[in-house]
Amino acid sequence: MTQSPDERGAELRELFFETSQELLQALNEEALKLEKQPGDEEIVRAIRRTVHTLKGDSAACGLRELSELAHQFEDALSLETAATQTAVAEIAFAAADIFAEMIAAYHSGKKLPSTKALSKKINDLTAVPADGKARRSRKTAGKSASPAGTANAELWTEYEKLAMTNAQAAGLFVYQAVAKIDPHCSMPIAGRQLIQNALVQLGQVLAMRPDPKSPAAAKQVEFVLATSHSAEQIAAKGRIPTIVEEVSVELLFAPAAAPAAKIAEEAVEEATSAEDAAHSAQSHSSAASVAPSATPAGEVGGIPVLQENILRVEAGRIDSVLNLVGELIIGKSMLQQALHEFSRRYPKELLRGKFADAVAFQARVLNDLQRSVMKIRMVPVEQLFRRFPRMVRDVARQCGREVELQLSGQDTDLDKGILDAIAEPLTHLVRNAVGHGMEPAEERVKLGKAPHGVIKLNAYHQGNQVVVEISDDGRGIDAQKIRAKAIDLGLTTSAEAALLTESEILDFIFRPGFSTAEQVTEVSGRGVGMDVVQSVLHRLKGSISVETRPGKGTTFRLKLPLTLAIIKALLFWVEQRLYAIPLNAVMEIARTFESEVHQVDNYEVLQLRQQVLPLLRLGRPAPLDSDRKAKLFVLVISVGERKYGLIVDALEGEEELVIKALDDHTFSTDLVAGASILGDGRVVLILNLPAVVEHIARSRPSETGRAHSGLLLSHTDRVRLAVNGLSASTAAGGQA
Repeated sequence: MTQSPDERGAELRELFFETSQELLQALNEEALKLEKQPGDEEIVRAIRRTVHTLKGDSAACGLRELSELAHQFEDALSLETAATQTAVAEIAFAAADIFAEMIAAYHSGKKLPSTKALSKKINDLTAVPADGKARRSRKTAGKSASPAGTANAELWTEYEKLAMTNAQAAGLFVYQAVAKIDPHCSMPIAGRQLIQNALVQLGQVLAMRPDPKSPAAAKQVEFVLATSHSAEQIAAKGRIPTIVEEVSVELLFAPAAAPAAKIAEEAVEEATSAEDAAHSAQSHSSAASVAPSATPAGEVGGIPVLQENILRVEAGRIDSVLNLVGELIIGKSMLQQALHEFSRRYPKELLRGKFADAVAFQARVLNDLQRSVMKIRMVPVEQLFRRFPRMVRDVARQCGREVELQLSGQDTDLDKGILDAIAEPLTHLVRNAVGHGMEPAEERVKLGKAPHGVIKLNAYHQGNQVVVEISDDGRGIDAQKIRAKAIDLGLTTSAEAALLTESEILDFIFRPGFSTAEQVTEVSGRGVGMDVVQSVLHRLKGSISVETRPGKGTTFRLKLPLTLAIIKALLFWVEQRLYAIPLNAVMEIARTFESEVHQVDNYEVLQLRQQVLPLLRLGRPAPLDSDRKAKLFVLVISVGERKYGLIVDALEGEEELVIKALDDHTFSTDLVAGASILGDGRVVLILNLPAVVEHIARSRPSETGRAHSGLLLSHTDRVRLAVNGLSASTAAGGQA
């Protein structure tokens, strides 16, 4: 069914709101380059092309204020002396900010921001020089007439002008044909369509006026046609008896005779690019509703059409598909469980082998489907890293620092949901690196360092995780200052602080309200941020660690799972209850005896291969008079950069689990990351290991050293209330 104009307009605007973010990001990047290389005309042209595209896109969506402001800036960039002015970069930064605010206001339906300050800066750039000579536009100086210079230029949109230029460069004639409708024609609107159908047999209709709903549409219709035919052939084709009274044809552009290199150069000078051409051709084709012709596939009227190979899909649709894949995986587990039961009961049944083959084939296809859907959700971290050069530049100026940002590992893929979730924590860490970590240039020179500091952002895969590192070569973190501040805030005592290692002292920076800043600034000092960073990482089932060397710098390391939807897990029993943890967090499984568990500073530890391993006991403590020869399972897990031993009663095995989030209103604990359903209908809780470790570390040990025991069970008892409903809905056949 054909969409109404309002529906097409709304869809075009939504597409613009998505693509405009890429244009604004490109504008920021080009302005950063121009700031480092002032006077570079090629960079100025790149900025002008970006602004030109933004102007055309916003005009097509009816965003008049944004289009006019972009047009004003584009005109300023077209002047011969614009490239030599150092103010262009500053104006480009200001324009990017105002454009972003305007787009956000359009999207939310709020009041548009004031543009007077930016308009004044642009006017200052275009002011007449002191010698009184008017500056010419680089766009038109020394060139022949262009679409903008024709008598009817005001009739055509930017996209239509670009289409004309591209058709000329492709070696086609561009004609303007005016067909006067016969006054006695009883169906002028139908006649308009017949004229269009006749002309598209000769070439491509680039533009058409007036609008069909306009009263003037019954009198005449005006076309711009790109073709290899002559004006006489067009006139003859357009004379339709009883419909067209008269046809006049005028040549607007002859085919470009310049060589390909010259054409490419002029295309750049006219602020057109391959993307602009493809975008304009696609948009105009939709707007003009050109009827299909007999031209070959891939060409319209002799002009090759660049086929778009990218499909934009709303993230929610992919999430729905991923959820259905998760349900299929649960169904696979149920089928495998049923097959196992069937094989146990009827070991000699001949159909058992056929069932096993069918289940194995289904499992292979389902695994491929799962990987394919997961790859669709994966995006390069470059999408996140691209925003930081501009931010580092602004914060460095605000703090009076000289900072260079180095990026690496931008091609590392990460789940889109996780990438969006870490944007705020990563922003806070980068701002801290500039505001807290970097010394002023004079201080760095006195210390024998380069006057400008270096902040590095790096991302790489490590097993089934993605590691994002933020490092700087600044002053580092003073552990003694952290220790003193923690004592002042009552987070620890002097006696306890004396026993803490450096890494344990550094963990205080993640406590709520903790800050060592002597004064509050816009960048730092409020004690809000690092605890939020850690809580976000825990919610994502990730971890954060810090390494620092005084006077040398600091590195924050974020470890994140590749995805939050489906994980490989290890299942185990504690107090006759089934739990699971991510398999990639398990380094090894050890067996020991209760007699090998020792008390050190009221904590339970185990000596494993010449290393002291802190133990986490999830169940109730063993009675003092219990059998010291009882065997224990110890899961050696890795949380951040540290190892712990998880004491469990028994192992169930490995399983691929589909994580189901639990309702936050039903329970209030972060010790459980979610739940999953096994093939036999049992519900298993998935533990959030970083939160478990943090919870136990913050609890004060008792004199007997067993205060930690049973803490998890008291929390997960409340979670069981929510899980009961989850299990019941699955048994009834509904989606969990």
